Amino acid sequence: MGGYDTETEALADAARAELVREIDADGAWADDPVWREAFATVPRHLFVPYYYVTGARGYERRWGQSPDRRDRERWVRGAYADVPLATRLRDGELLSSSSQPSLMARMLAALRVEDGDRVLEVGAGTGYNAALLAHRLGADDLVTTIDLEPEITESARQHLAAAGHHPLVVTGDGARGVPERAPFDRIIATCELPTVPRAWLAQSRPGARVLTPLATGLLTLTVRDAEHAEGPFLPGAAYFVPLRGGRRTRPEGVSLAGLPGRAREQESFRFLLTLTGGALDPREAYALWDREGEPGRGRYGVTVAGEHAWAWLDDPRGPYAWPLP
Repeated sequence: MGGYDTETEALADAARAELVREIDADGAWADDPVWREAFATVPRHLFVPYYYVTGARGYERRWGQSPDRRDRERWVRGAYADVPLATRLRDGELLSSSSQPSLMARMLAALRVEDGDRVLEVGAGTGYNAALLAHRLGADDLVTTIDLEPEITESARQHLAAAGHHPLVVTGDGARGVPERAPFDRIIATCELPTVPRAWLAQSRPGARVLTPLATGLLTLTVRDAEHAEGPFLPGAAYFVPLRGGRRTRPEGVSLAGLPGRAREQESFRFLLTLTGGALDPREAYALWDREGEPGRGRYGVTVAGEHAWAWLDDPRGPYAWPLP
């Protein structure tokens, strides 16, 4: 499978088993251990026939068809390292990557996929995440994955076929969803967005679950109907390539001068600044963060109600709320 020599495939099998043991020990899929079998079966190396690592001269490419056996070994070991892999560059800028496997496992477990669910993935990437979903569901037709770049969707389609999966791969704007495949029971995004696209809610069944990166966190929403959804962030940090065509959510040019050093160094404080998108002056943000006990991501959430959306701390109807786009 994949056109690699026997030695490389054997090394890949051993490296994949070791990766699964690492993720298992990390507890990433403790809430939904069915994902262990998917990660143990789906061959990640087929989805990253080459990738880039940073070296003395900038990015250096590793690829599985290198004539040098040692280079092939480095490639396959890197393919199963629990790290994100840069897979597509343009003029030195990262366009697409394969996410850290343990983070993928945590996201998939948090998605709470059930048998028979129809799933939309926004951000096809290499196709690896779509393959994991298709394996878990046991039916390729239940999975739809979308990306804006034709080159990305075509390579994802090829990688999926090499691994024996054929979900629908769509070229288009992920923020608009895929209405012809709706309604969806689950929507998962693997790229950073500035807000929750309303099209996703309109294409979801009541009770559907949405998981999307937002403001360096992972937001989980339960959809009530086509115009309403609400839910909290997961506790951990998450950094993703922004949705192509969308704007970045991170505040640019915000001065932290004059704030205590512990605030400048704390991720939880920077998350608050990013989530509020400039609605809070850094000094106001610090006063709130300090007063409320340095809250982590898990205490925040988002509500979508028609044309309005807002982020909040602790309580959607509480005193701390900030508008989202």
